[in-house]
Amino acid sequence: MRWVLWINRLSQRAGQVAMALVPLLVLVGAWNVVGRYVGRAVGRNLSSNAFLELQWYLFSAIFLLGAAYTLHHNGHVRVDVLYNRWSERRRAWIDLWGTLLFLLPFAALLLWVTVPPVMASWQMGEQSPDPGGLPRYWVKTLPLIGFGLLLLQGMAQAVQLGHFLRRRSPSD
Repeated sequence: MRWVLWINRLSQRAGQVAMALVPLLVLVGAWNVVGRYVGRAVGRNLSSNAFLELQWYLFSAIFLLGAAYTLHHNGHVRVDVLYNRWSERRRAWIDLWGTLLFLLPFAALLLWVTVPPVMASWQMGEQSPDPGGLPRYWVKTLPLIGFGLLLLQGMAQAVQLGHFLRRRSPSD
């Protein structure tokens, strides 16, 4: 179970990085808005394409790094209105089957289809086609990191749910 604790800590750290990026995203977004309107008023371009790209890159990093953290803290959106009415054991079974049938295969599939484009991007040192644009190869690596973390956290969650279900008697 030591590896499960390691994965939980890794997801926690990734979530902390994502949270630390939020104020930077807000500042860059605010600069893009202010720069656009003030720039129009003074007749100069105060916000470049690089700032617009940086805003999208930061948003992507926050979303992808925060996914495993959100799963670890059970903060994802639930559509099922009955979930809160079920017993703890029944919720654990639903979460286990959902993890095994949907989450893990989905994360593994996304990793599998993401590797070739990421490798190609790194090999050619892909840059944005926009004038003054940012490098793209590092941001294209974020899905690998994010879905890798999500896959690991899903495996840790499955193990934790399995332990919970084994130690709880069926009469609970």
